[in-house]
Amino acid sequence: MTASGVAELTERIVECVDERRLVETACAYVSTPSPTGSEEAMAETVRAALEDAGLAVTWQEVEDGRPNVIGTLEGTGGAPSLMLNGHMDTSYSGREPHLRGIVGFQPRALVRDGRIYGLGISNMKGALACYLEAVRALDDAGVRPRGDVLIACVVGEIEKTQWGEEFRGREYRGYAAGSRYLPTHGGIADMCILGEPTEQRVVLGHYGAMWARISTHGPFVHTAFSSGRIGENSIVRMREVIDDVLAWIPEWERRAEYRGVQGVVNIGSLSGGHPWRVSRTPNRTDLFLDVRVPPTMRMQDAKRALADLVRELRAKYPDYGVEYEVFVTAPGAEIGESHPLIQAIDAGHERVFGQPPERDVVRWFSDASALTRYGIETVNYGTSSGLPGPDGENLDIEGLVKVASVYAIAIARICEGSQ
Repeated sequence: MTASGVAELTERIVECVDERRLVETACAYVSTPSPTGSEEAMAETVRAALEDAGLAVTWQEVEDGRPNVIGTLEGTGGAPSLMLNGHMDTSYSGREPHLRGIVGFQPRALVRDGRIYGLGISNMKGALACYLEAVRALDDAGVRPRGDVLIACVVGEIEKTQWGEEFRGREYRGYAAGSRYLPTHGGIADMCILGEPTEQRVVLGHYGAMWARISTHGPFVHTAFSSGRIGENSIVRMREVIDDVLAWIPEWERRAEYRGVQGVVNIGSLSGGHPWRVSRTPNRTDLFLDVRVPPTMRMQDAKRALADLVRELRAKYPDYGVEYEVFVTAPGAEIGESHPLIQAIDAGHERVFGQPPERDVVRWFSDASALTRYGIETVNYGTSSGLPGPDGENLDIEGLVKVASVYAIAIARICEGSQ
């Protein structure tokens, strides 16, 4: 197709993005509750929308009540296939005491002053709605892709995991549970756009995560007999260990630098003793760490660095019973600057926003981690984050329309859409 033909086709695609239809889809998605582990109702809503758009729908039962839903627009052949991937689960349910009454943290969409408020709109039901609108716009513009286009709506992406005896069940099974299942059961494509909220930046790389527990031990003693033994208390012992961990963190931050971004470690949880029986000293106290790992570092090497720290702690505190475990290893992901998918997004973004998109490296996790390991090269590019403020999650409608337009242009370029 000539340059003038490409330009004319691009303009027609942009004109066919329907704001009203996009808002209706986004609101329907937000108004369907789907906390991690309870995504089935959302899957039904998505399936109906995909079928209404004329896509062939595949239902993958990841586990009971937790399906991935894939809508496929079959191409005419002879061009790469493209997946648009996004998670259906939300970080919260809206029933949490500290979120009640906050409009942007409720599974009920509200349109106000040019914005959509509601749980999941930014992370990432707005992107799921944009995917569908992009495909609809292509159809309305009379564009017939040669490559297949897949909209993959998956379960269990949110950074959650099972641990121990207490935190078990499907509500804790996140960290790419759906996207790990997806390609092993036929959900594959040559490349993928993942519409996480990136502030319309192209994310060339993101960190992975290693979650670990470090524990101290002490005697289990009744309060009446604990006098003079406070230093043996596992909680008190953990205080010293935390100081050493804090001293180790800057070393890790430097070691885990990636593309000018330093690594990071979060002390995410501390557990020791029993609130219902504080008449006993706790025999064990657990410190939980979230260690962010650059995509260029093997998880084995990250674990080895943590093991070295633990050995130092054991040598320093031989009576503390220091032990550790690693219970999450979710690698990062990256994509090359010269990848055709980057070029397609650049072209669409520049047409819609009037300037090239910025690049970014982020320390949050995405399902690109799982997809890239099955040979599906993936880039994160999506709406403004709509970072939760006093009113919770929200997104600008104009921004959603523009991002849907970028997706539609990228699809046409990658899948070689023609009239």
